[in-house]
Amino acid sequence: MAEERKTPRTAQPGIARRGGFGPGSGAAMSGERAKDAKGAFGKLLRYLRPYRPTLVLVLLLAVTSTVFGVLGPRQIGDATTLLANGILGKITGAGGGIDFSAIGVLMAKLIALYGLSALFSFLQGYLMAGVATKVAYQLRSSLLQKVNRLPVAYFNRNSHGDVLSRITNDVDTLNQSLNQGVSSMITSVTTILGITIMMFTASWRMALAAICVIPVIMGMLMLVLKASQKYFTRQQQMLGTVNGQVEETYAGHTVVKAFGAEAQVIKAFDDENKKLYRAAWKAQFLSGVMQPITVFLGNLNYVVVCIYGAALVAGGSLDIGKITEFIMYIRQFNQPFMQMAQIMNIFQQTAAAAERVFEFLEEAEESTAAPAALPPVQGNVRFAHVRFGYEDSDEIVIKDFNAEIRAGQKIAIVGPTGAGKTTLVKLLMRFHDLTQGEILIDGHNIADYPRQEIRKAMGMVLQDAWLTNASIADNIRYGRLDATDEQVKAAAKAAQAHSFIRALPEGYRFQINEEANNISQGQKQLLTIARAVLADNRILILDEATSSVDTRTEILIQKAMDHLMEGRTSFIIAHRLSTIRNADLILCLDHGDIVEQGSHEELIAQNGFYARLYNSQFEHLKQAG
Repeated sequence: MAEERKTPRTAQPGIARRGGFGPGSGAAMSGERAKDAKGAFGKLLRYLRPYRPTLVLVLLLAVTSTVFGVLGPRQIGDATTLLANGILGKITGAGGGIDFSAIGVLMAKLIALYGLSALFSFLQGYLMAGVATKVAYQLRSSLLQKVNRLPVAYFNRNSHGDVLSRITNDVDTLNQSLNQGVSSMITSVTTILGITIMMFTASWRMALAAICVIPVIMGMLMLVLKASQKYFTRQQQMLGTVNGQVEETYAGHTVVKAFGAEAQVIKAFDDENKKLYRAAWKAQFLSGVMQPITVFLGNLNYVVVCIYGAALVAGGSLDIGKITEFIMYIRQFNQPFMQMAQIMNIFQQTAAAAERVFEFLEEAEESTAAPAALPPVQGNVRFAHVRFGYEDSDEIVIKDFNAEIRAGQKIAIVGPTGAGKTTLVKLLMRFHDLTQGEILIDGHNIADYPRQEIRKAMGMVLQDAWLTNASIADNIRYGRLDATDEQVKAAAKAAQAHSFIRALPEGYRFQINEEANNISQGQKQLLTIARAVLADNRILILDEATSSVDTRTEILIQKAMDHLMEGRTSFIIAHRLSTIRNADLILCLDHGDIVEQGSHEELIAQNGFYARLYNSQFEHLKQAG
């Protein structure tokens, strides 16, 4: 597939693109803040809608837990007053001493209040964790389904690592935000309201003195949040860029080592990693500023409460226990503000992550035709004035392609690199839609049928063999999931793969690893051919299917292919023209047009484009000899 368009994913790892190294180009380099954080949160709420009853229960549990928690300092304050009055009475002789029974009752109430607060807090945390995990599960499911509905053009424009980052890192961020942020926000707001009420019921003068610092805290927090939003957005974007580069380099580590490009790859990674570091440092620094600000202002509150409270106690208008109560309330009062500062940091990341997730989910999908079933395929194919250019380019790759292929014919497509050979079969399988013209199978326009219906009629063997992390048998069975073990073995024998499979440890149960590098490239190609044999489609597409095997194996595969192609319409893309001499029809492509067509003998006799192409291969061999 030498003529296939180069994309960020297929470029050599570590080699410069658009003036730089690695995938650090395009949208991922943007440092802009989230375009519509409010809209992203609104979309996230739609995923939370089915859990409204649970969320209401979480809200009630959080409020109840907080209410029990804020009642505690009142008991401590009352106990302090009893203790102080008892000691004072004993010193002055005006009282009977400390009332330990009353203090004991208050302490029992305190233990009960804090125990219930902890219990309800545990329950709301348990329920919220379940909701957050289910939402993350649904988001990942939606993202994976979306991947299968996106056009090939999307993956031409975006690196695989960035897509993976949206599915993993961004969804994880949302999961943690929902799990920690929502319940913490409810608790913080309830705590602030509860403590405010408790302070005003204790002493409205002291309460006013305590809450005067709130506008200052909120103003400082808003300033910091406004400054940090763009850095959190950039942090998420750069994380996707770095992940893309790591994934790309790891996938091509053999090429990197073969060309000695380790230094280039490291430099490219360092460049992108430094950008991530700068964005993350600024985001985390600004988020870290919030806590010391709230701590400082909270400490000022302690000073105000102590001085003003002491003056009120001295004047006889306030019990000494109220100072203790207020000090505890001030400590609790500051905590939710610090929590809210941290929650705001989390929500900054959530906004950026949610926007990236929903941006992906809202990408334009492949156009869908009416859900009509394609009639049983015979294999007649007609290309009528086909014209095509890639979606992100003004260049026309296929200009005016016309061809009539009868069922059962073996069609060879030849031409120089970039002539449009692989693009042509991609159009046949509707990986892209035509710019103009039509392709018909048995007289039916493929644009009138769902893509899956079209692809079910075709089997494909690519130059780049793709296998999954599964057993040999399961990889062959990928061509037909309901195939029996005997059918799998029969397909392997037809593809000349049975003998090498039998020699492997565990035979057909041999596990192919994640990188599929525990078998040779030639063996991988044999397995993909066996998969196509098992699929038993009426139309076959072979894109340099034997390019990765040795000459002896190629001869055996060629015999198996000849048997496989009997009675089926076959499109063969070949660079080694000696392998397609027995084709029924040879289409010679150059710059997206058919310049010659006919059998091998007819084209050689014409002594034109095909003859020159054919003879040049043997001239090359003579020179090499």
